[in-house]
Amino acid sequence: MTSQQIILFSLIGLVLAGLLWGRWRYDLVAFAALVSGVILGVVPSHDAFSGFGHEATVIVALVLVISAGLVRSGAVDLITRLAIDRTRALGTHIALMGIIGGTLSAFMNNVAALALLMPVDMQAARQAERSPSRTLMPLSFATILGGMATLIGTPPNIIIASYRNEALGSPFAMFDFAPVGLACAVAGLAFIAFIGWRLIPERKNQKNPMQDLMAMEDYVAELVVPEGARIIGQKVRDLDEIAEENDCVILGLVRKGQRLPGRARAATIAPSDMLIIQGSADALNALSGALNIKFQGKAGQVAELSSDQTLAEAVIVRDSRLVGRTANQIQMLRAHGVTLIGLSRMGKTIRSRIRRTKLQSGDILLLLGNAASMQNVFSRLGIYPLADRNLNVTRHDKAWGAIAMFAGAIGLGAMGIVPLPIALALTVIGLVIFDILPLRELYDSIEWPVIVLLGSMIPLGAALEDTGGT
Repeated sequence: MTSQQIILFSLIGLVLAGLLWGRWRYDLVAFAALVSGVILGVVPSHDAFSGFGHEATVIVALVLVISAGLVRSGAVDLITRLAIDRTRALGTHIALMGIIGGTLSAFMNNVAALALLMPVDMQAARQAERSPSRTLMPLSFATILGGMATLIGTPPNIIIASYRNEALGSPFAMFDFAPVGLACAVAGLAFIAFIGWRLIPERKNQKNPMQDLMAMEDYVAELVVPEGARIIGQKVRDLDEIAEENDCVILGLVRKGQRLPGRARAATIAPSDMLIIQGSADALNALSGALNIKFQGKAGQVAELSSDQTLAEAVIVRDSRLVGRTANQIQMLRAHGVTLIGLSRMGKTIRSRIRRTKLQSGDILLLLGNAASMQNVFSRLGIYPLADRNLNVTRHDKAWGAIAMFAGAIGLGAMGIVPLPIALALTVIGLVIFDILPLRELYDSIEWPVIVLLGSMIPLGAALEDTGGT
């Protein structure tokens, strides 16, 4: 064994030890190993950062951006709505979530797929009144298994395909991994669904002391029923089940500017009606997509959404200019294009119309507007923003467009018409051009530690190959 091989194996051993120790984050460990390799002369200085431009690194970054676009458009919601059914047996639920998670992770990063489905699984567990301890681990395994079936499902597949291209002149195609990867995924999912979950000890679902606090931030909001909505002609009471599935409660109905008496349970829904709904910001967003109802803009009209808009939460303090006034009386909100979407008053039910309610100290506002305008509105009105929870307005009308662009990229890459990185790059450009993903979120959607890890380890792997260490 040569001295260079000894150094490289030592560096890789130190990387593994650092990852197991966990004292420093994995991207720092990998980057330190790369710099050490350059200093020790085993990694050529001109190749030190070649990993960051490597096809595998680029594909992973692009897939992460596209995943964010699919979430922003509501495309993922179309799939995950199937997963919530309180009457479904635990094994059946695990099997269904595993199939959804495995399918998603085959076409996006498995970490992103898991992050998308964890809230869905938690919500399903809460509605079925069971602990999520026996479902989260199977979901994690399912996303790992699904990623093995395609080229872009997991970074190792991308790296192997790139090295095959360098060695033999042709890479693996999109679905070349499917015969082996899909068989492993199916076998693994079958084990998880029938046997694996039974081996996980059930932990009692302890009451979280933060839940009562979070319940105080359930907003009362008025959402508009647009022309052509599928709920037109239904009774208000007919929507209770789907509202409950999305952790919301329908409190009443507004028609022609007037709130109908009581909860209007027997009222038939008509175009331009407004449903009065109570729920968290995320729950309201999800229910708007499930029922095809819209946030209210000016005077009962549908709010015009764009990718630059965001949801923000703010609390009214004693010396705020809003105390004692209604939202309709505040010209500054309209001047800055900011709309009051929902109002929370320390867990109390609000009986009057939202924008006609006199605001009080301690009220929490759910606002919709341009992200750049929010801070100015906060400071001038004397309200304080709550901790950023990354609340976004889902563009449900863009879902099928986002799916079509991603499917087109996969098709072009699979048929070899366009190199896969170029096809994915075109999809990212399309997401921005068609106002699905805002530019301000494009770079935020990339998991940079993962990119640094890949960019650092690829040159070390290449050096190991060049020295004959492989």
